[in-house]
Amino acid sequence: MSDDDSKSHGHSDSHGHGHGHGLAGSWGVWLDVPGLRVILAAVVMLGVLTLVGLVVLWPDGEGRLAAIDEAADIGLVTEQYDATVESVVEGECTYSAPEDPQNCISFSLIVHEGPDAGAIVALPEYNLTVRAPAPSLAVGDAVVVGYEPSTAFYFYADRDRGNVILWLAAIFAVVVIALGRMRGLAALAAMAGTVVVLVFFVAPSVLDGNDPLWVSVIAGSVIAFLGLYVTHGFTPTTTVALAGTLASLLLTLAISALFFDVANFSGLATEEGLTLPLVADINLSSLLLGGAVIGTLGALDDVTVTQVATVAELHHRNSKLSVAELITSGIRVGREHIASTVNTLLLAYAGASMPLLLVFAASDQPLGVVANSEIVAIEIVRTLCGSIGLVAAVPVTTFMAAVLVGTTSDRDARQGEQADQGQTNDDPELVEADDVSADPPPSWDDFGPPDEL
Repeated sequence: MSDDDSKSHGHSDSHGHGHGHGLAGSWGVWLDVPGLRVILAAVVMLGVLTLVGLVVLWPDGEGRLAAIDEAADIGLVTEQYDATVESVVEGECTYSAPEDPQNCISFSLIVHEGPDAGAIVALPEYNLTVRAPAPSLAVGDAVVVGYEPSTAFYFYADRDRGNVILWLAAIFAVVVIALGRMRGLAALAAMAGTVVVLVFFVAPSVLDGNDPLWVSVIAGSVIAFLGLYVTHGFTPTTTVALAGTLASLLLTLAISALFFDVANFSGLATEEGLTLPLVADINLSSLLLGGAVIGTLGALDDVTVTQVATVAELHHRNSKLSVAELITSGIRVGREHIASTVNTLLLAYAGASMPLLLVFAASDQPLGVVANSEIVAIEIVRTLCGSIGLVAAVPVTTFMAAVLVGTTSDRDARQGEQADQGQTNDDPELVEADDVSADPPPSWDDFGPPDEL
């Protein structure tokens, strides 16, 4: 092999280790730096513990089946069938009297499933004089009706939104793949993995009687490993973001556990909280805490990945920046990101509780009284504890990414000096330093697996 070929081969190796993923780091750097070795060992240990927890807490389905039976016994579960509105008639109620005239609206539906499939059934009349509004339906609308077998009674349950959701999901997938290409497809796969974990592990495991907090912690760890490695590839770069995510998640867990305990949340402030104890033996306080941990995870991923990408961009713009300079610049960018992310958490929780906010506004209670109510206080504590974890994620992730970059730069410099002196090095990790000007312009696409994967 000629000298030119050797140099070209060295450049290719360096590009594969570094520029292809945003940071000029490699597994060799993780192993050379004592602090990074400790972090890598902790990540590996958490990965092993996550697998063990997944096996130990994996549901056998008996608890879920028992909960289904309990729900059926107390009337929480009804059969539901697809139907289409056949007619809408407005007129006097059948029970209207001359001295007390009342108007009603009646719906007739064609049921497509169940014991009366293909038949036309009439729903109970809706009295138009009461404040509760009747469903806004027109002939031809697709709906879902509930059915009580013991009395052969049909009632309106909801609109049929299945097709709308499927079309929206298809549009979403097309947009993500069109913009992100194979990386977008990987993101969709990670999203599907998250849904699988929540539906097939978290809910059944909690119903089996396992502690909701431990189930949520294991689920959060699985989602972090899958989400980051599937989306961004199994690389040293991704491990920086993963380590920052897990560290911040554990901090959020510790702070949330402390303040949830001090606040003495019962978990009975919502209709769901009152219903769950009727169908399964669940620790509602632990369930609330577990939900807070999982709810913070999505924002944590965003922060840690952004900080790694920020350090990557800084390093490619100026590879001579020291570790301290990279940390300082990265944290400056992180401050702006945190300011918006904290508000994002608040708006996410507030947006989901808009009807509740209006109810409290109509009650004309002082702000302190409203904030003290459990249903509002839970959201406040979730937001504040999650925000502390988000703030902590910035310096933790930035520090690890900067150390990885700075150490790699030092190794490249030493290798360059050895090359100038005519020395050779058999270590495959110590590849020949590249001229910064020879690298293509950096882009955000650098952080992630190659498109051909």
